[in-house]
Amino acid sequence: MPSSLFLQSDIKNPYSIYKTMLDEHAIYWDETNKIWAIYSHEYCTEILNSTNVHIPIINRDNEQKLNEYSLKIINHLLRLSNGIQHEITKEIAMLLFSNMKSIDNNQIIAELINNGLVENKIDWVNSLCKKLPVLVILKSFGFKQNDCDFFLEKIELLVKIMLPNKTTEQVQSINKITEDIYLIIEDHLTSLPFYLPLLNKVCESYKISLNEAKTIFISNLIGLFIQSYDAGRGILSNSLLQLLAPENIIAKKNANKIQIQKSVIETLRFDPPIHNTRRVAISDIRLREIVIKKNDPILLVLAAANRDPEKFNNPMKFDIERNNNNENLTFGTGGHMCLAKHFSIHQATEALWYLLENYPRVKILENNTQYEPMINARLPKNIWISLL
Repeated sequence: MPSSLFLQSDIKNPYSIYKTMLDEHAIYWDETNKIWAIYSHEYCTEILNSTNVHIPIINRDNEQKLNEYSLKIINHLLRLSNGIQHEITKEIAMLLFSNMKSIDNNQIIAELINNGLVENKIDWVNSLCKKLPVLVILKSFGFKQNDCDFFLEKIELLVKIMLPNKTTEQVQSINKITEDIYLIIEDHLTSLPFYLPLLNKVCESYKISLNEAKTIFISNLIGLFIQSYDAGRGILSNSLLQLLAPENIIAKKNANKIQIQKSVIETLRFDPPIHNTRRVAISDIRLREIVIKKNDPILLVLAAANRDPEKFNNPMKFDIERNNNNENLTFGTGGHMCLAKHFSIHQATEALWYLLENYPRVKILENNTQYEPMINARLPKNIWISLL
């Protein structure tokens, strides 16, 4: 049987593997990697909603030797929290999202495209996808331009704080930037009128200290940057590939914004940026006749679940009118569902709408997309497009 863990850069078509596993081994013990791999929509959903699983702990006992500020960030992120800490960090993350100001997305998109143009061509990934989501959040919270420039320069390094296994060089690089990032955000948050009232509200609600609440706020604003970079980059990239695919007639028929949004949502099902996520059982779990034992690691192959024929009719076809496309699991479900879901869908819709409205003859210049060497995410390295 194939390994459940592989680099996306090494596999031309992972969906053929997922189809085989859905047909033959929807629940599979990967003996080589000592991990349960779950492929079906039904059982991925059951695990995601289960109270008998936790997010795996990264950097237990600080074996990675992260510094004070790196530890503050990683130990307080919503994405990595369980139990009551998850409740607190989720509320704080939602409060942060609710206090983002509305800004002119089109102006930011236009500037990024113009800055990235090379003889009427642009690398969509590096010029826009890696910058737009993070920049929108920064601008929405009123960060100064020099701070925006600093974060855009460092974000690709910062997201490596989420890696379960980091090299010594990666840890050293992360430790070099986290203090600056942490202190910039701390200083900026204190200037925002909503910050102190929200701090006091959280402290009163959960009986935690002011310093603890501050750390969670700062860390989870950093977490929003990380989430928007991870999810936003992939959605913007993969949605463009699907929208401009030769067999897709949407872009050729003067698509309206509703159709583009439907295309983005179907891309999240059909070709998602995040292919798998991990959990660990905190007690025995029974799926069919199989028992996942306490402390067993679990790999949820969300990209396979999104093409499960038991859930989606004709799942190998890209169809924006399928009535349950939004039931994809790309952003998870239940208590740990990614809060960046609606933000990311909106950003991708606005960017693609702007692109088609202003460059109706846009086309992809390469047919052989190369992907980053990652296990959990399928992210294009480059997408060169012509704007003529």
